[in-house]
Amino acid sequence: MKQIALDIGLARGATLANFCAGPNEAALAHLRLWAGSPTRSPVPTYLWGGSGSGKTHLLEAVAQALREQGAAAGWLDPSLHEPPEFDESWAVVLMDDVDRYSAVQQHAAFNWFVNAQTLQRGVLAAGALPPADLRLREDLRTRLGWGHVFHLQVLSEPERRAVLRQAADDRGIFLGDEVMDFMLTRFSRDLGSLMQLLDQLDGYALQTKRAITIPLIRSMLENR
Repeated sequence: MKQIALDIGLARGATLANFCAGPNEAALAHLRLWAGSPTRSPVPTYLWGGSGSGKTHLLEAVAQALREQGAAAGWLDPSLHEPPEFDESWAVVLMDDVDRYSAVQQHAAFNWFVNAQTLQRGVLAAGALPPADLRLREDLRTRLGWGHVFHLQVLSEPERRAVLRQAADDRGIFLGDEVMDFMLTRFSRDLGSLMQLLDQLDGYALQTKRAITIPLIRSMLENR
């Protein structure tokens, strides 16, 4: 059965508090301590895992935590085709989807990494592959792998169901088994997408003063 990837905006920003850790509790605990410390360790951290494992969520959550502390961070991902020079005002450097970096982006990432280490600033990076398998320039690849490395696991279906059920309960929403089955078979199973869908459904149900049912979901899709 074909799954639908909804083009809907994020209803809630990514935070460490709303990350559903499941089997990734060790990585979450590490980042909570690291992001919350006034004297962050300069030892780099690298997160790797498949699509939907929460890598980008965690990087964005750390960026948000730093903003709340009044700290600045450098951000690099494959969409930034002309990366800026390293800024000494950055408290940390955040690099997402490093396995997809172009030669220009790899050069910038290496420069950022070296400057961050020289100034004792933190580095948090993420990619789809473990450091040993990254097809990057060797000096960058080895630096990404010498610190803390966490393999993020995608939540299992029972774990996704439990998280959705808890999130619905927190909102005072009842999700029947048929609705849950429909959400998990018709839409992207990525937890972040499912949580966005739940937020969208909650808003639509309040707007239309209807319970969340399969007909309501279909109505929302037809009217969005």
